Amino acid sequence: MTWRRRLLWVDCTGALIAGALVLGAGSWLATWHGLPHGVLLFTGVMNIVYGLFSLSLARRAVRPRPLLSLLACANMVWPLVCVTLVVLHRATIGPTGLLHLLGEALYVGGLGVLEWQSRSLLQTA
Repeated sequence: MTWRRRLLWVDCTGALIAGALVLGAGSWLATWHGLPHGVLLFTGVMNIVYGLFSLSLARRAVRPRPLLSLLACANMVWPLVCVTLVVLHRATIGPTGLLHLLGEALYVGGLGVLEWQSRSLLQTA
C-alpha cells in the first residue's frame, strides 16, 4: 500500500502544524479549553520536538528500524499523556479542551499503530 509509505510525512506534518498552532494560540486556547496555559505550552513543545524527530526520519532514504520503533512507541504512549491531562484537569476542562486532547490521543495513537505495523515498509523511502 503506497499510502503507508507516506505515514512519516503525515506524522511530521501533523505534529508540526499542531505544535505551531497550539504555541501560537496558546493563551487564547487556554481560556477556550479551560486548561492552564502551561499544559498547552507543554503539548505544543512536545508536538514540535516530536514533529522534528519524525521529519528527520521522513527525509532519510534508509530509516533505522529501532528509530521507527521508537517513533511508533512514542505515538502509542502519547494518548496516555493526553488522557492523564484530561483527568488531572477534569475540574476545569471544557468541551473543546476535552475534544482537543481526546482527538489528539486518537489521531496520534492511530498513527502509532499504523507505523508499528508498517515498520518494515517504512525502512526505505
